[in-house]
Amino acid sequence: MDLSRFPRRRYTLGATPLEFLPNFTKALSPHGGGPNIWIKRDDMLGLSPGGNKTRKLEFLVADALAQGADTLITCGAPQSNHCRITLAAAVKEGLKCRFVIEERVAGSFSETASGNHFMFRLLGVEALTVVPAGSNMAAAMQTVADELAAQGRKGYVIPGGGSNALGGLGYVACAQELQQQFFEQGVQIDRVVVGSGSSGTHGGLVAGFVGNNIHIPIVGIGVSRDPADQEPLVYKEAQAVFDLLGLKMTVPREAVLSVGGYWQPKYSVPNAKMVEAVQMLARTEAILLDPVYTGKIMAGLIGLRRQDFFKAGENVLFLHTGGLPSLHAYEREVLGQIEVAS
Repeated sequence: MDLSRFPRRRYTLGATPLEFLPNFTKALSPHGGGPNIWIKRDDMLGLSPGGNKTRKLEFLVADALAQGADTLITCGAPQSNHCRITLAAAVKEGLKCRFVIEERVAGSFSETASGNHFMFRLLGVEALTVVPAGSNMAAAMQTVADELAAQGRKGYVIPGGGSNALGGLGYVACAQELQQQFFEQGVQIDRVVVGSGSSGTHGGLVAGFVGNNIHIPIVGIGVSRDPADQEPLVYKEAQAVFDLLGLKMTVPREAVLSVGGYWQPKYSVPNAKMVEAVQMLARTEAILLDPVYTGKIMAGLIGLRRQDFFKAGENVLFLHTGGLPSLHAYEREVLGQIEVAS
């Protein structure tokens, strides 16, 4: 899979670490007989303080610059990691940045919020528009682009999560990076666990694994939908990446697998399994997860272990997609000072 014909900005020096988690592995299976847990530290990608959207933005921002854009426009929830990293890329490139924020949980947007919203203000977002849940986000972003055009400016619209075929190339690149690390470190991974939300990371990784003949099953943990709704989105994203690359291939349907049941009661609303997962990794490996995405993804990995989904001795790789700033917006929930859903 040749990515060299696509313009790309580089925001990370070298590969992100691939590490074994011995303390977490022991805590997960205190009597033995469980899997060995590894982690890919994409929380350490460039564009402070890191996260999976950085890989997608390397291709998306390069395209924006090639088109002469002066402003990046994107969308997300009030604590959107994607918005924060897009803004960081804009600052890095000397561009302006505007957001459309979808208040997916009524009353969740606050001008004085901590976490990513604090980062929005610190990094200098030019403007943000708040819209209610269920709004047509593409239309709302186009309205912003039209307003800029009327001022003689040029906006570049980036879909939520950076999830389109061009953004998906970032996780094709990640698949190639992993393939090289497996070889260099002599690591055999039997299964990969990844978050599955807007579908760009999961779909891009599926495309990268299939296209590069990496025969390792990928399990997506849904952060906003259960499998019946999520898997078609991931499949569509993976196939769109193949089509963009001009590959005369069809993504095997069995390559797309997701697991539900860990994101409820709603997207971004804390639950007890997430709290356990965040505390467990912090207190065994000093690695921080976030409440919206990686905490619920790790809760899924823990749940699958307890259901004996993984075989004894399997090497399971958890893809850490970042999200640290939003942890500070949920401090009391994560510390167990506020009761959350079971």
